[in-house]
Order: sequence, then structure tokens, then C-alpha cells
Amino acid sequence: MFERYKKTFWGMQALICAVVLGIFVWSQSIDVAALFFTTMQVGALVGASWANRLKRKVESTSAAPFGSV
Repeated sequence: MFERYKKTFWGMQALICAVVLGIFVWSQSIDVAALFFTTMQVGALVGASWANRLKRKVESTSAAPFGSV
């Protein structure tokens, strides 16, 4: 999971910072911006974990002949 997260880390952090900055400017509330920051960080980790799981699943099914289970 962390290999995939490392590949997209800087791009995701730039996107998260831009969104959080936009939310802060729009709402003028540090609490709302902090909530968005936390939610997006957790989402990035969950997304990397899910992508890793899907990659392993695809690799295991492509190794089996004719998609047998």
C-alpha cells in the first residue's frame, strides 16, 4: 500500500492543500478547513489501500487460467 501512496504522495498533497486553502478562504473557518484536511488525508490512505487490494486481485485472477476461481 505504501508503495502506491509514495508514488502519488506529492500530487495528492498539492491537491489537498489547494482544496483546503479554497475551503478556508470560502468559509473563513479553520475548523471547517481542518475537517476537510483530515477527511482528505484519510481518504488518500483508504484510496491507496483500496487500489493496492484491487491490484493484487487483478494480478491473482490474471495468473489463473481462464479466470477460474
